[in-house]
Amino acid sequence: MASRGSCLVVISSAVEGVSAGPFMQACTLVNQSFAIQLASPSGRQAEYVNQDDNNRRWFNEFRSKASSTPISLDTVDVNRYSAILIPPCPGAIHDLVSNKDLAQIIAHFMKKKKPICAIGHGVAGLCCARGDDGKTWELDGFSLTAPSLFEVGRLPEFSSMPIVLEDFVKDHGGKYTASEPDCNHVVIDRHVITGQNTQSTVTAVQNLILMCSNISSGGSGATGGSISSGGSSGSGGGSQKHLRPSSMGLNLTILGY
Repeated sequence: MASRGSCLVVISSAVEGVSAGPFMQACTLVNQSFAIQLASPSGRQAEYVNQDDNNRRWFNEFRSKASSTPISLDTVDVNRYSAILIPPCPGAIHDLVSNKDLAQIIAHFMKKKKPICAIGHGVAGLCCARGDDGKTWELDGFSLTAPSLFEVGRLPEFSSMPIVLEDFVKDHGGKYTASEPDCNHVVIDRHVITGQNTQSTVTAVQNLILMCSNISSGGSGATGGSISSGGSSGSGGGSQKHLRPSSMGLNLTILGY
């Protein structure tokens, strides 16, 4: 298990909010290995959407803690954190996607090769990161996943969405892959972990914890791969080796570079 460092959890403060169930899953897992610090644009509180009877009590207890209040992204001391997590946030495509403070944070994590994990629409938080020239995308050439066009096309708000993440990744030099809609699909490329949708939350966060544990014990972390419970589509690039970890019941594809 990773030593108890600090994990920066970036959330959206847009009205579209943060997905309640996946956020609870992510925080419960991460808190076992890390001290958690929430951060949002201007330090505004998030709207946790789609709460149900299974997580409402957890959120009532969560809001009673001081740690539930996010700090502002422009006050984040990046050197304090060993990992960053952006959980599924429907609001991320509205406020995190172009946030300049988050862009500087992601740039630091990319430069230092610290573990980065973004899931579902939280992947929009990676879109703001630009290279030194201010034009190229920091994740140009990385294998990534995000909600597929088919998945977002079913949403009632699809016609007014400011960005489609599948298109963004492809248009900016990323290598996009996806599984069947609503299936668990996680891609690991070097120190970057992305999950396709809310169903991928637990697998993505577990891999973040494992990656940090490996780094803290002197390893270099994972180099690349995808974990999927359904079929995959898109171009992953590189040679492939197929393994079937019986403990997970998933198909693991390691991408060779």
